[in-house]
Amino acid sequence: MLRATLLTATLATLAFTASPAAAAPAYVPGEVIVRYEDEARSEAVSLDAGETVHEAIDDLSEREDVAYAVPNYIARASDYTPNDPAFPLQWNLGGPTGINMPEAWGLARRAGHPGGRGAVVAVLDTGVAYQRFGRFRRAPDLRRFVRGYDFVAEDSHPNDQNGHGTHVAGTIAQSTGNALGATGIAYRARIMPIRVLDARGAGDTIAIARGIRYAASHGADIINLSLEFDSAVRSAQIPDIVSALHYARDRGTMVVAAAVNRGSPQVAYPARAKTVVAVAATTARGCQAEYSNSGSHVDLAAPGGGADADNTDTEYDALNCRPDLRESFIYQQTFRIGGSVASFGLPPGYEGTSMAAPHVAGVAALVIGANRLGRDPSPAQVERHLESTARDVGLPGWDPRYGYGILDAAAALR
Repeated sequence: MLRATLLTATLATLAFTASPAAAAPAYVPGEVIVRYEDEARSEAVSLDAGETVHEAIDDLSEREDVAYAVPNYIARASDYTPNDPAFPLQWNLGGPTGINMPEAWGLARRAGHPGGRGAVVAVLDTGVAYQRFGRFRRAPDLRRFVRGYDFVAEDSHPNDQNGHGTHVAGTIAQSTGNALGATGIAYRARIMPIRVLDARGAGDTIAIARGIRYAASHGADIINLSLEFDSAVRSAQIPDIVSALHYARDRGTMVVAAAVNRGSPQVAYPARAKTVVAVAATTARGCQAEYSNSGSHVDLAAPGGGADADNTDTEYDALNCRPDLRESFIYQQTFRIGGSVASFGLPPGYEGTSMAAPHVAGVAALVIGANRLGRDPSPAQVERHLESTARDVGLPGWDPRYGYGILDAAAALR
């Protein structure tokens, strides 16, 4: 959800410097690999205290019984660093408190399933800038779609009139590695745009319930719901929503939803439903965002931006969280500030659990597209896998602020 007043400043041009000289290859300290002339195999030999690797190699190389002596070099996973100019702004994807996307992209590429190829993610929102139609234009950095529907205008053109849905879709599947805009998590997944919220970001029960059923019956693997009802709304008051969520689960569609932006200890519907993955929001310091709801229904946490909550009651929060410091936003391509539906940029100001939920939807698409859990895993299997591979923060194990921890895309694909 776009919580902060949008800033009027435009995004500064990113400055890049020349790459430094390559560092020397890393190797295991205090150890060399030696092969003796009369032996078929090499072995790792520990060095005496105070002896360096290069000193040991020089000494061993002078011996006639030594075929060779070399450092025990270290190989690392081949991460994929995209060339998109705004990627340095995306702390949520590549930074130390992000979701480890460079390694995850590399793992998916090596598995032969780059970018969640084959997965379909339905974005139920204000629409998506997905087509050239009348006054609407496709966002330049969104490329792959399947047919959706507009349950607000009741037509087959679910074009965004707000910007929120396009931003959400960008986190899930914005094109990556094309030297344009920012990056997306599952950049080869296909987005199913479903408009259930109007230009002001409001939508009713019937539209949302019909949108959920449409997505589940038209092949969506995942549904992202970056929307919320008032926390006072109970399941008995929205039977159409609850029924639609059960329908999606029965059809094998995973549903991910925002945990709500009221800073209260109560998750609202639809995230509160048992069949939905409820996502809380974290900041650039890996802390609970000050607006993020908590409580017994939180399943996972993911980057949503904003300021840290003023929590000091756990060792983790006391050491890492600084509510006095400047907040950070989530950047994706969407409508420019004060612009039209045909003018795109990377506006600041986007923060919220609405921004956190699509991180989980995107990583779920990567897991499904890479066949990490086999073909056609159930929603429960994918949810349990993301929870079991999350980075545990806050209190050990599950806790009401972070659920099972902060989403970790690389761990989910290893």
